[in-house]
Amino acid sequence: MSEGQVSVSGNREAVSLLVDCDTGIDDALALAYLCSQPQVELVAVSSTPGNVAAEQVARNNLSLLELCGRPDVPVAIGARAPLRIPLVTTPETHGPQGIGYAELPEPRGKVDEVDAVELWVETVRSRPGELTAMLTAPLTNFSLALRAEPRLPELLRGVVIMGGSYYYQGNTTPTAEWNTHVDPDAAAEVFTAFSGLPEDRLPVACALETTERIELTPEHVAAFAAEAGCTEPELVLPDQPEGRRSTASNELVRHVSDMLRFYFEFHRHYGQGYVAHIHDYFAASVATGTARYRTRTATVHVETAAPKLIGTTVADFRGLWGEPPNARIVSENHPQEAFVELVRSLGGLARRLENPAV
Repeated sequence: MSEGQVSVSGNREAVSLLVDCDTGIDDALALAYLCSQPQVELVAVSSTPGNVAAEQVARNNLSLLELCGRPDVPVAIGARAPLRIPLVTTPETHGPQGIGYAELPEPRGKVDEVDAVELWVETVRSRPGELTAMLTAPLTNFSLALRAEPRLPELLRGVVIMGGSYYYQGNTTPTAEWNTHVDPDAAAEVFTAFSGLPEDRLPVACALETTERIELTPEHVAAFAAEAGCTEPELVLPDQPEGRRSTASNELVRHVSDMLRFYFEFHRHYGQGYVAHIHDYFAASVATGTARYRTRTATVHVETAAPKLIGTTVADFRGLWGEPPNARIVSENHPQEAFVELVRSLGGLARRLENPAV
């Protein structure tokens, strides 16, 4: 299997994205980051059940897009549950609404009347070769779209997936990452659909071994607030009372800070320190072409039957199965560069939202 280097730091080429997420604190940061990138066309955002139920995901997406100045982006709902197993959500990780302590404004917009799967299929058919799919949720909606239109791998410009854990400790079971564990059948169908395609058509998989390196700290929150022009330092510290709410002078900073405080507390409760793994932001930076990373091609198998191994992803990097590759797995990334980019871009968006004339 081959190995490739992608060196795109500072690249700002135009990109048109179809986003599927289960918002989710790290999904929220990823979506806000996309809104901060002027070269990114957000074509549509579909809402998959995962961190919270699909209806709550859609509400989060509508509210966040409006907060970030993008009320024009269609938000749709497709599946309400995984393909074959019951839905399990994560209130302990992301809060009961999926956005930690943040209380986003009630959205003015409504969920699109068109089902997310239909929206994806028709949009991709109408713009062949133009759209990149960014998938930071369980792969339920995307698997249904592939069933409806098996040519999606050829019609899409590219696919970026946040999911899987390859010879690396899982974050849901000892071997499974969250997104693949929630709907392993969907993940298995998606990787199978790309089997045997040319290497440049294979999805880029951002798995735990690289996304957990994107470890956000209170210092990054303070830098983000300073970049946004907040009048006082934004201090989210481990010795402060749990549940404390932000009083930052910038609205986007307040909401992001309240999300992240919850996420810091969750990680500390599970013995990982006062940090936040913002997995989905890294996938967003890959999809937008603003991250520098290396990939390795592999044949991915997703376990769907063995009870203790449900959602486990195994990668054959050496071709031992004799099966064609179906993914490019990120094997190297650069966290320091990623946080410089996030602070600059998201802080700039927050500043512009408060002072549109600047």
